Amino acid sequence: MIIRKSKAEIEKMARAGAVVRGCLELLAQAVRPGVTTKELDVLAEEYIRSQGGVPTFKGYRGFPGSICTSPNDMVVHGIPGKVRLREGDILGVDVGVTLEGYVADAAMTFPVGEISEEAERLLRVTEEALYKGIAQCVVGRRVGDISHAVQTHAEAHGFSVVRSMVGHGVGREMHEDPQVPNFGPPGQGPELREGMVLAIEPMVNAGGYEVEIGDDSWAVYTRDGSLSAHFEHTVAITKDGPRILTGPDKRAA
Repeated sequence: MIIRKSKAEIEKMARAGAVVRGCLELLAQAVRPGVTTKELDVLAEEYIRSQGGVPTFKGYRGFPGSICTSPNDMVVHGIPGKVRLREGDILGVDVGVTLEGYVADAAMTFPVGEISEEAERLLRVTEEALYKGIAQCVVGRRVGDISHAVQTHAEAHGFSVVRSMVGHGVGREMHEDPQVPNFGPPGQGPELREGMVLAIEPMVNAGGYEVEIGDDSWAVYTRDGSLSAHFEHTVAITKDGPRILTGPDKRAA
């Protein structure tokens, strides 16, 4: 069941989204060679709680971290720990915050120092694909229009989109209906209606789209060892178009 949110509920989610954005901005300054992913996790949790929020991921289905930290060929769901970042790495960071009973969720992939041209292009194209999807968040369009926009942009640049994990609705729960795939034909799926709030999250691989689960039963890796990038925003469908609740209201045509 798709749960549409009132204007008051969307404002609460926007306040949670502001904490998510602030956390990601803080982490952007902290990501550098030599830092461990656990140190980033501690920094994130301290910031989220200082703003009155709760790290949504911590304890979710047993997940031990406050954020997900996924370097290089790890797609998503990396548990923060002893991994020490090195020059040339890329690091996907996913942040969820619960505030006033509502969740906001966003992710960015950061360069660690100087990175390769391929990695730079992967990050740029994945973020562009996110905004291509967001641009489809218009009343009367379909979830499949978001999916198709993401896939088309990523594949036009020679990359692939992960099939086995998708975006989702978000609200009082972190995962709500509908699912929002990053691939598929346009004009399919649920109609977008005012009050829907979606977590749109392209996961784009430099190689093939196949993935596999790591030994910890959490981390997801590219099967071919290629780099992967992840960008995400929480977006409300409004009569005036998409409203990004986890960042500046930036759009890509």
